[in-house]
Amino acid sequence: MNYWLLKSEPGTWSWKNQKKVKETMWDGVRNYQARNYIMKMKKNDKCFFYHSVKEKSIVGIVTVTKEYYPDPTDELKKFVVVDVSAYKSLIKPVTLDKIKKEKKLMKLPLIKQSRLSVMPIDSKSWKIIYKM
Repeated sequence: MNYWLLKSEPGTWSWKNQKKVKETMWDGVRNYQARNYIMKMKKNDKCFFYHSVKEKSIVGIVTVTKEYYPDPTDELKKFVVVDVSAYKSLIKPVTLDKIKKEKKLMKLPLIKQSRLSVMPIDSKSWKIIYKM
């Protein structure tokens, strides 16, 4: 199993929205590096659900339920989506500030490439964040 982080602006698609639906496609990604990560996602992979912009915190976990296919919102047909479903809410959100204070997490793409909307998380970092 692989681990990922998916970012969403709460005003566009929030954790509350995600929990209400059984399954939804993760669409609208328009960055080639993020697209390439989506193409590596496999069914049953786990993803942290991160609220970006003002909140800047991990609030839940989703599971990949369908591997990549063409993004129907992309007129140029260059980008892809995966389907995800809510798996678990975190008891307490893990803020970006807390993540930055943990020295073992300094190499995370979340810190190094903060604008990237889809990124891998190694299993050791996943466990550290999950325990936070």
